[in-house]
Amino acid sequence: MAVSGDLERGRAAFVVRAWADAYKALDLADHVAPLGAEDLELLAVSAFMTGRHDDLVSGLERAYGSYLDAGEALRAVRCAFWAGFDLAYRGELGRATGWFGRAHRLVEAEGSACAEAGYLLIPAVMGQRGGGDYEGAYVMAGRAVVIAERFEDADLLALALQEQGHCLVREGRVEEGLGLLDEAMVAVTAGNLSPIVTGVIYCAVIDVCRAVYELRRAKEWTEALTSWCQEQPDMVVFSGECLVHRAEIMQLHGAWQDALREAERAGERFRLESYEGADERSYYQQAELHRLQGAFVAAEEAYRDTSRCGGDPQPGLALLRLAQGNVDAAGAALRRVLGETTGPLERARLLPAHIEIMLAVGDTEAARSACDELGALSEKYRGGVLGVIAAGARGAVDLATGDARSALIALRDAEHGWLELDAPYETARVRVGLALACRALGDEETASLEFDAARAVFERLGAAPDVARVDAITVAEVVAASVHGLTQREQAVLRLVAAGKHNREIASTLVISEHTVARHIQNIFAKLDVSSRTAASAFAHDHHLV
Repeated sequence: MAVSGDLERGRAAFVVRAWADAYKALDLADHVAPLGAEDLELLAVSAFMTGRHDDLVSGLERAYGSYLDAGEALRAVRCAFWAGFDLAYRGELGRATGWFGRAHRLVEAEGSACAEAGYLLIPAVMGQRGGGDYEGAYVMAGRAVVIAERFEDADLLALALQEQGHCLVREGRVEEGLGLLDEAMVAVTAGNLSPIVTGVIYCAVIDVCRAVYELRRAKEWTEALTSWCQEQPDMVVFSGECLVHRAEIMQLHGAWQDALREAERAGERFRLESYEGADERSYYQQAELHRLQGAFVAAEEAYRDTSRCGGDPQPGLALLRLAQGNVDAAGAALRRVLGETTGPLERARLLPAHIEIMLAVGDTEAARSACDELGALSEKYRGGVLGVIAAGARGAVDLATGDARSALIALRDAEHGWLELDAPYETARVRVGLALACRALGDEETASLEFDAARAVFERLGAAPDVARVDAITVAEVVAASVHGLTQREQAVLRLVAAGKHNREIASTLVISEHTVARHIQNIFAKLDVSSRTAASAFAHDHHLV
């Protein structure tokens, strides 16, 4: 009776997704008398949902053997598939391949059409997609869709549609791809899928949305994933990823302290899972938030933790070095990472930081080249926020090369994009660029308004490095005027001289005559006690006027 009681309690807990209770009861029942194949599957799934990956595989292995003994080969195939799927997810490709091989032999021995044959297409699809053969992967996933529809298998259909959508997005057919991802998500939100497939689809779709900067969709699906996780409070797997996604959304909307708490909670959930390296993303998210707030020691440690867990601390670590004033290390790191990164979307993630660092070291040619590449990628992967990021980068490069009018246009586009997303930090960063562009054009009043607005946001968020930067810029302007007697118009002319502009270009930019420009330059030379444009430009750079 005790065994029956534990078994019934385990089954009942499984149905209501009380995963810890289900695992405990089924494990107790199994220790008294070995479970049958179906109950072993319940035990394996409960183990997985509570973060016990090794117990998932061992439970499925036993269920696999029991189904074979009972002559139910196709049910054994499903056990083999999910064992291989989890092992592949954890990077144990040798064991995963072995399980997939077992499953293939069983399906071939059956000799008839079956849904299980569709499942075994999924690892091949993932392999092709991972190797960059998006067209081939899309076609093979389409075969899985046909099989899923024939056998009315909702899990397989969702997995295959998600893979097709991912492939289309990677090929630059973003709208079509997102449509397929949305279709897969309909089955998820309707509750038509098994627990494991539900979590897999949630996380995969959100990751694709993040990769193409479809932040609105990422937010929508993250909120849905959050609700699903909250319905299962003792679920460990998937919950860490959910919290990281929540932290990213909170950071975007300016709730930095809440974001940091969620990232720390994500780390706690990841560490409950039974394999190393799960929490790299939580560490990286914590590092980013520490860096933005000027907590450089904490940021450095979190970036190192990211690396220790097998993650890539870039581009955040390079931006930390830039904030610390070590521009050489920052530039070397980003050049190295970009040199070894070939994937378009992976490069898109690195290019904004690379542009910022190249501008800091004065390599405007490299910054322009990276900006052009980022712009091309935003054209290929349309629809998300990548175009907004590219506009901001273009404005920064234009400003650095002395084209303040073009910079103003691009930066206004970026500002509107970030405002629509309710992204206060990104908006404030753009407003600093707008202030600099207005100042270069001689509009000091608007520049002052933009500086003040940006500084207020930085102060509210706790973005100490950005507050210090704005203060340094505005104080430098006051010092230049008070100590050296430069008028606002003379400062505007000096900035354009430092940007390498000739008198005719300066006149066109400031809408004044070349004669007036020449007079301003003579006054600047006299006030600064210099005799060349080179010396005047050096003064401007030394005093942070550019």
